[in-house]
Amino acid sequence: MTENPPALARIQALPSWLLNRAAARGRRLVSEALAQDGLRMPHHAVLSAVADLGPVAQAELGRSTGFDPKDMVGFLNDLEAAGLITRAPDPKDRRKNAIAITPAGRRRLIRLARLGDEANEALLAPLSVTERELLLALLARVVEAEADAAEE
Repeated sequence: MTENPPALARIQALPSWLLNRAAARGRRLVSEALAQDGLRMPHHAVLSAVADLGPVAQAELGRSTGFDPKDMVGFLNDLEAAGLITRAPDPKDRRKNAIAITPAGRRRLIRLARLGDEANEALLAPLSVTERELLLALLARVVEAEADAAEE
């Protein structure tokens, strides 16, 4: 007669459990790394989006990043106070602000990318290069399946 594994052990072996634990560790490592430079993950995401899209309207920036508008205001206030972005009336529509990255923001983004890379390196340290490539390819397929399902 085969004995069933303990209930908790069964749950802890599920892909969803393992992915969640790995994601939590990744978030912690990246959060700690970015904190070394005085920023949090949402600041990094917003600054990256401004670098890619800017000058960009605040509403478009919110849609692009998925952050709540109330939260976006706080992130932008922090980034502006640090001299990493500017907000100025949009020349196309004076009712809107155009958000742009500053030269200091570009330099900071380079440091943040390095810190994020180092954190991700620590996350994947137990894996060989081949295992890392396979893991990333498999995770991309899982994410693509979600995106495909959302389109249907």
